[in-house]
Amino acid sequence: MQPRKTDLARTALQAHRAPLDMRQRRLLILCDGQRDLAQLTSLVGAEASAMVIQLIQAGYLVSTPAAAAPAAPPRTDPAPVPVPPATMAAPVTERRRSLVAARIYLLGILELQRHPHAAGLLHALQQARSDEAVIAGLHTALDALPALTSPGYAERVRQRLLEALPKECMDGFQQVLA
Repeated sequence: MQPRKTDLARTALQAHRAPLDMRQRRLLILCDGQRDLAQLTSLVGAEASAMVIQLIQAGYLVSTPAAAAPAAPPRTDPAPVPVPPATMAAPVTERRRSLVAARIYLLGILELQRHPHAAGLLHALQQARSDEAVIAGLHTALDALPALTSPGYAERVRQRLLEALPKECMDGFQQVLA
């Protein structure tokens, strides 16, 4: 099976308003009708097949049958491929979560804002050195973001930031939110 995007998926990727998380967006971008499920699994991880099914059911993807000649070799390769990603899926997910990644993500969002207050928040977050100062800077920027952008966009940024924050920092971040 070689999944490819529907018009709904193209619209969702362009508008940034679809209820998709970062991994689903990444998978949608990779589904060009040229890559089969085994290739997508090697690029995205063991959860690729489940996400493809979800995206097909949601109408973002359609499945096209793979050509007969290329389909035979991948069927022999996928047996070993899913085993290593399945055993490494948890560490890869954990590596994606880091305070540095969350900070870089929010710095990028602040750079996109054309507002003097956003520039001040960006500078303050860049200057934060301790974990507590970074968490406080992230919180301050998230509080200010709805005034700089639309509330929907600010909420999506907050959700993405929570996906990037490590679990051990979530308590500190939620304490600052309270």
